[in-house]
Amino acid sequence: MKKFLLATVALVALGATVPALAADLGPRTAYTKAPSAYAPIYNWTGFYIGGHIGGAFSGDNGFAGTTNSGNDGRFLGGLQAGADYQFAPNWVVGIEGQYSWLGGNNNGVTFTGAGAGYAYTHDQRGLGSVTGRLGYTWGPGLLYVKGGYAYSDYTESLTLGGVPQAFALNSSHHDGYTVGAGLEYMFAQNWSGKIEYQYYDFGKTNFVTPAVLTGFGSTRNDEHTFKAGINYRFNLGGPVVAKY
Repeated sequence: MKKFLLATVALVALGATVPALAADLGPRTAYTKAPSAYAPIYNWTGFYIGGHIGGAFSGDNGFAGTTNSGNDGRFLGGLQAGADYQFAPNWVVGIEGQYSWLGGNNNGVTFTGAGAGYAYTHDQRGLGSVTGRLGYTWGPGLLYVKGGYAYSDYTESLTLGGVPQAFALNSSHHDGYTVGAGLEYMFAQNWSGKIEYQYYDFGKTNFVTPAVLTGFGSTRNDEHTFKAGINYRFNLGGPVVAKY
């Protein structure tokens, strides 16, 4: 009986002590799990291939005293391939090879005066380039400049009264340089679109023979092009969703 009474007293004392201790601990702090945050991270590093369309316009730099029959704008379309590397962290450096097919002939020249009867045709079929490019990116956008080697794919001929003639020019104007700028935008995981201006310069040309045409001076071989294109980017490029 005494043991039972002692046990009962002990339980009553313990019941009074526990609430007091809980009160001394202060209010309970509520803990919640931090929400997960997700945001797209755009990575331009990787390889790409694509195509483009646009227009080409020759500079008005023909031989003096001639009639130029083909300086109007022409359609162009072509392919490009390249690689980019993103660093520091908003800069992108890359290299690109590009070839554009041109529609129509842009330089049919008829000589007058001392050269009357002569007709020179410069049929430019395509433009190629290998360029480096440097750009600044903000998320899906990339603003860039480019420059490097250019190649003019053409055939040329000289006739007198419709009869082919032998001739020589002071230099080959297949090789030149190109500079340009553009804006590219990623619109899907592996796809980007771009608009671009590119200038091609293949130097000046003048006739060495026949002698009667040497007095007509030189002509500049250059092109202004405007292009819209699309690229498919392989794995390393494009937006990825990352947790942070």
